Amino acid sequence: MAGERVLIIDDSNEVRDIIANLILEPAGYRVLTASNGAEGFRMVVETQPDLVILDEQMPGMTGIQVLRAMREQNLQIPVIFMTAFGSEDLAVQAFRLGVRDYVIKPFEPPEMARAIDRALTEVRLRRERDQLVAQLEEANRRLQQQLQELNALYSIGRSMTSQLDLEVVLTRVVEAAVFLTRADEGLLLLLDSESGDLMLRAAKNVDEQRARELRVRVEDTLAAQVFHSGEPLLIADGQPKVVTGYLVRSLIYAPLRTPERGTFGLLGVTNRERQRAFTSHDVRLLCALADYAAIALENARLYEETETARRKLEAVLRETEEGVIILDPEMRILLCNPAAIAALRLPAGGIVGRSAAALISNNTLLNLFWKARQGRRTHSAEVWIPGGRIYNAQLTPVEGVGYVLMLQDITQLKELDRVKSEFLATVSHDLRAPLTTVRGYVDLMEKVGPLNDQQREFVEKVRRSITHIAALVSDLLELGRIEAERELEMELFHLEAVIDAVVDGFRTVAAEKKLELRWELIPLPLIRGNPHRLRRVIENLISNAIKYNRPGGWVAVSAVQRDGYIIVQVADSGIGIPPEDLPHIFDRFYRAQRPETEEIEGTGLGLAIVKSTVERHGGRVWVESRPGEGSTFTVVLPAAEEGAMS
Repeated sequence: MAGERVLIIDDSNEVRDIIANLILEPAGYRVLTASNGAEGFRMVVETQPDLVILDEQMPGMTGIQVLRAMREQNLQIPVIFMTAFGSEDLAVQAFRLGVRDYVIKPFEPPEMARAIDRALTEVRLRRERDQLVAQLEEANRRLQQQLQELNALYSIGRSMTSQLDLEVVLTRVVEAAVFLTRADEGLLLLLDSESGDLMLRAAKNVDEQRARELRVRVEDTLAAQVFHSGEPLLIADGQPKVVTGYLVRSLIYAPLRTPERGTFGLLGVTNRERQRAFTSHDVRLLCALADYAAIALENARLYEETETARRKLEAVLRETEEGVIILDPEMRILLCNPAAIAALRLPAGGIVGRSAAALISNNTLLNLFWKARQGRRTHSAEVWIPGGRIYNAQLTPVEGVGYVLMLQDITQLKELDRVKSEFLATVSHDLRAPLTTVRGYVDLMEKVGPLNDQQREFVEKVRRSITHIAALVSDLLELGRIEAERELEMELFHLEAVIDAVVDGFRTVAAEKKLELRWELIPLPLIRGNPHRLRRVIENLISNAIKYNRPGGWVAVSAVQRDGYIIVQVADSGIGIPPEDLPHIFDRFYRAQRPETEEIEGTGLGLAIVKSTVERHGGRVWVESRPGEGSTFTVVLPAAEEGAMS
């Protein structure tokens, strides 16, 4: 490596010229010379050469004296020692003083060149080592700085994302931005949905008066560039303008954005007083912080919205008269309003987070909880509370939450229903005796004397009216008994066997009307219910299908199992039901007023009995019909749980 500075210290001009002209200069070295030891030592101290070629015998200071002086000054410069009077003691003394090589005069130029190359090779290696060490130290310093910045960024990000108070998050974001970039000021601007402008929501070291008034239009401004492009902006020098009258020396804007909302604000830092310009490294730090900030702000916003919604929900539930209990998937209480606490006589406090089964002792509700855990569908039941209150309880699964239990006080309705049922039963019972008497006298009229044709026609009309009233009384009594029964007598049985027996009982009636009665018995799971009540349901549906049919038509009965339910359908090719009558078809005493149905007898209670019975079994019933094409009645009943015992 040429270009090193070599100092020759020798009182002989010839030696200096030979070394300089024949060895050093042709090889590209820069030559310094001194003619005596004192001058040479001074030049060593002042110029710090890369190599010293030092003679021993010189006026003023000898070579050994120069070496001692260099050691005292701690000058770590390689030395080639020359002497014309070499001795072993001198060589040992020179090497002890740090000499790198030892040359005896006279010497050949190649010999000196090799000595110079050996000495400078060590210098070069040491210099390269020092440079490498310096580079490593610089790299390590930068790495340590980056690690410190990353640790600070991580700590700041974790602190922000764990905080749910929006105002605290805003303040921490701006403070962190100023700290990481060593800026004069920090700004956080969020988009105002009403005006479309960027409004200052938090600041660090910004004048309070300016902060209150700072508003940035998202048009033709530096902020607008960032907002629309979604990329950060760095202005390292000049006088960038934040807003009119607000000039700074350097500036960085980083966008605040999330995939869901896009860009919704800016995080900025400025230097107003200091000359220090921001760097691309500062931009990366601010962008990383902006990403943390966007997540933290979105979390805080969502939390604030959730809290607002929760407070509104609590206020609504607190004021509602119906009992409401919200449960998690493990049936632990998340929310319970005062009405539910009062209804179930729960403790006033400390119930949130506790198991509902541990707090509620009502067996009907416990059974409702058990059913809901077995299959995620809505379950309902009437709950009798000690003290005489009756509630309609409905437990509904809610995706992502768990379950909602609604308790509706139906005590007064049940009492009215009981009074009504007792009244109907009393009236119906009291009607039976006079009806029986009238029927008896009508039957005796032909025996006390002959009747003409007109009298015989009147008697027959009276007899049919008595039969109709008797059927109406029977249906009223049955409907009253169904609605008055607190608990139906339930048992496990095969519904398809009941349907099969009913269909067989109607085959003669269907044949008389020239109808095809279709039915195929398919084995079904057990059902828990009242066989007598469900038999009446099937009888009413098939009876209607036959009565409201045309000669030559058909009635089809089917029963299948699907997803834990038994679905029974009774379809016919009859006269159908007009659309305006469909919403009322299950109402009591309702009969469609049509010419085709005037001669068909009925009480208007059969389908009301069907609906009441099916609902008491936890099922549903509905009808689909087109006038002139027929009707299909569908009954859905829950199958018994697997492993259920009678």
